[in-house]
Amino acid sequence: MQRATVAAVVTMPVEMELVDDEGTSAAIDTDLSYDPSDPFAATVVFKGNGSSVVWTFGRDLLVGGLYEPTGEGDVHVWPCLAGDGTAVVIIELQAPSGGVLVQAPARDVHRFVTSMLASVPQGSELAAVDVDAALRRLLVG
Repeated sequence: MQRATVAAVVTMPVEMELVDDEGTSAAIDTDLSYDPSDPFAATVVFKGNGSSVVWTFGRDLLVGGLYEPTGEGDVHVWPCLAGDGTAVVIIELQAPSGGVLVQAPARDVHRFVTSMLASVPQGSELAAVDVDAALRRLLVG
């Protein structure tokens, strides 16, 4: 079974704010990215100090988190208002070594989600998977 069409990778730079335990925030450059070859996942790349940290999680968390709290376990996403009253999306990431809470402008997350869903609509994720290639990787690898 082959894919009928190849959907485009979606990448969008977003300036998020890293929020500490006291509620103080600092700007951090990030990229939100979606690769249709991994159709159920979205990635955030935190950039700074000459290195980057990559975190991949279920894309449905971003979709749902625009409107209501979503997530269990290591990743939680929910809509909120920033201190100045602007709409933001909070993304909380937890790892054994610690966690991070960032907020992104809701309009930027919405724009990314819209592009991501245009690339691979909800419910059609499996059609974006090249099953033959995945099987070859498993059998050869």
